[in-house]
Amino acid sequence: MSKEQLVTIAKSNLEHAEAGTIQQTENFHQVPASHYFDPERWDQEMNKIFKRVPLLLATTAELPNPGDYKALDAAGTPVLISRDSAGSVQAFFNMCSHRGAQIMPQGRGNTHRFTCPYHAWTYSLEGELTAIYANKDFGDLDKSCHNLTPLPCLERAGLIWVTLSRDSSLPIETFLSGYDALLAQFGFENWHYFASQAVEGPNWKIAYDGYMDLYHLPILHKDTFGPDYPNRANYYNWGPHQRVAGPDPRLAEFKERPVEDWPDDALTAGVWTIFPHISIASFDGGGRSIMLSQLFPGETPGTSITIQHYLMESAPDETRAAEAKTQFEFLKYVVEQEDYATGLKQQRALESGGKDYVLFGKNEGGGHHFHHWVDLLLRTEDKDLKALFETHQKTFFTAH
Repeated sequence: MSKEQLVTIAKSNLEHAEAGTIQQTENFHQVPASHYFDPERWDQEMNKIFKRVPLLLATTAELPNPGDYKALDAAGTPVLISRDSAGSVQAFFNMCSHRGAQIMPQGRGNTHRFTCPYHAWTYSLEGELTAIYANKDFGDLDKSCHNLTPLPCLERAGLIWVTLSRDSSLPIETFLSGYDALLAQFGFENWHYFASQAVEGPNWKIAYDGYMDLYHLPILHKDTFGPDYPNRANYYNWGPHQRVAGPDPRLAEFKERPVEDWPDDALTAGVWTIFPHISIASFDGGGRSIMLSQLFPGETPGTSITIQHYLMESAPDETRAAEAKTQFEFLKYVVEQEDYATGLKQQRALESGGKDYVLFGKNEGGGHHFHHWVDLLLRTEDKDLKALFETHQKTFFTAH
C-alpha cells in the first residue's frame, strides 16, 4: 500500500511536469515577523512543541548492535538512548537517580552498563539500578525504586523517536500519521552510518522554512548545485509531516510499468520533512545516500543548531568513502555559507522591525502547512493532543 501511494505521488508529479504546472494554494500566507524572535513565543514553542511531540533523535544505523548507546542534548534535555541485550531500543533522561549528574558524555559508544562519573552508581542497558558504590556506607536503599527515568521511545522504519515528556499521552504511532510507512520504503534499518557534523544557524523556523523551499535553489545556490535542480515544488502531507518533490519529466520512463516495478530511488526522491525538526534529502551517484538534518532550537530565539547525519545504503569501499567525505563537506558548506548565512542576516533584518510579517506565496504551500501546524499546536491543550493527530492523517495536499 505504501509503495502504491508513492507511485500515486510520482504520477501526480509527472502530470504536473507534462502540463507545466504545480500545486498552488488559494491565498498568500503571512507570518508575523515577531514569530521568529519573540521570547514569549519561543518559550511556547519549546514547551508546546519540542517538549510535547516526539523528536527523531537517532537512526538505527547509529545503534545497530546490543550495547550501543547515544547520549545527546535535545532542546535542553539530556537524553540517553540504548539498545538493550534483547535488541530493543530504550530511552531515558541522561540523569543519575542519586544527585542528577549526567551519566554518559554526549556521543555514541558500546557498553555493558552505564556508570555515573560522580559516585559510580551503575545501571543496566535497560535502565535498572544494579549497583550503589559503597552501599554499606550509603545506607540501605531499594534499588528498584531508583532506576533511570524512561522516556517514550519508538523505533520505526530505521528511525528512532523519543518524546521529552515522561508523562506524554500522545502515542508516537499516532503522531507519525502513517508517514513512517512511506519512510519504510527507504529500508533505513539496513543502511550504513557514515558521519555527523554540526552547523549553527538562525531561529529554528527560519532554518526549517528553507528545507521546504525549492523556490530559492537556482538563486541562492547559483554557484553550487542550484542550476541542476528545479525551483518548483509539490507538497504531500501526512499530519504535520511533508514530502517536497518537484515536477519530474524523467518519471515518464516508468509510466507504463506495474507498481511493483517502479524503482525505489525514483519514488523516494526529493526532500522528506518530519515535523518539527527533520529534513531528509536523497543523493545518487555511486550508490544511494541521504543527509538527515536534525534541527534544534538554540539557547536563544535567534539561534539554532543542526546536526547533519550522512547515511549510505551500503558500507562504502575506500573510493566511495572518499567521495562521500567530499560530498558531505560540500553539503555543510552549502548549508552554512549559503542557507544559514542568509538566514542569520534575515534574522537580524526581521528583528530590526522593518516589516510586520513575512510572506509565503501560492507556490510555497509547504510553508503554509508548517506554520499552520506550529500555530495549531500552540493552541492545543495536552488533553486534546492525541485527538488532534487522529483527525489529521494523510491529506496529500492541503491549502490553508
